[in-house]
Amino acid sequence: MNTTAASEKIGFIGLGLMGHGIAKNIVDKGYALTFLGRKNRAPAEDLLGRGAEEAATSRDVAVASDIVFICVTGSREVEAIIRGPGGLKEGLKKGAVVVDCSTSDPTSTVTLAAELKALGVDYVDAPLSRTPKEAWEGTLDAMVGASDAVFARLKPVLDTWAGRIVHIGDTGDGHRMKLLNNFISLGYAAIYSEALALAQKVGISPPRFDSVIRNGRMDCGFYQTFMRWTLEGDRDAHKFTIANAFKDLTYLESMAGAAGIANPLGNATKNAFAGAFAAGPADQYVPMLATHIGKINGVDLTPPTAPRVR
Repeated sequence: MNTTAASEKIGFIGLGLMGHGIAKNIVDKGYALTFLGRKNRAPAEDLLGRGAEEAATSRDVAVASDIVFICVTGSREVEAIIRGPGGLKEGLKKGAVVVDCSTSDPTSTVTLAAELKALGVDYVDAPLSRTPKEAWEGTLDAMVGASDAVFARLKPVLDTWAGRIVHIGDTGDGHRMKLLNNFISLGYAAIYSEALALAQKVGISPPRFDSVIRNGRMDCGFYQTFMRWTLEGDRDAHKFTIANAFKDLTYLESMAGAAGIANPLGNATKNAFAGAFAAGPADQYVPMLATHIGKINGVDLTPPTAPRVR
């Protein structure tokens, strides 16, 4: 490892499904890591066992760090971490970098970047693609919005947890591209769900449907992980919640409105997830949209190994 790069002290806030794996890889690959713990103590205890240190507040993370990563739900949480009492702004040093790996609203991202620039702190958006499995393995995709100089500084740290890194543009462009990426993937999810419901309604079961799509021109990696719920009842195949999907699609709607572009397919996709989000339960993942779409159409798409739909 580059010894100059390894001298950077890293902070981490957000030890959720993705963040735990990212933080694990940073510390395992030689960086000093200070993290903010959470109620779920398992990730914190794991990181402590790997040599990381725990801080009591976001401010304390900032004081101990040259580069701080945030990996939380969205802009509301990011803004509270940066601006709130005991937040990052109270402890950040001139020359520090804050990296938001959340899927956030680009408008908020640009506003925060201007606030932190006044303190001599760079703000970067580096949202993620793929799943917690790749986070743990250190093979996530990242789309990064940063200046060339800041990107070059961050690249060795990003390499510890990402297998594919795209420097997409300046600050804000990472989150813009992430929303576009999620529009495509979640649009697929909505189409697959409706197609499966219609197929079942006309007498074509999910396995028969899959026998045509799989290994054909319409197959892809997302399709394969999505279908593992309906075909096998694997609830952990794609651990991205319906709640977060709905949130991301509202950000997409806002971005399209600000750009002055009609976004009817984005709105249709958002509405599909809005219904599933409202119906609950809260711990549903994206592939479970198929079960919801089936249910509201009088079709039972509950996987063979899961409790039947009532």
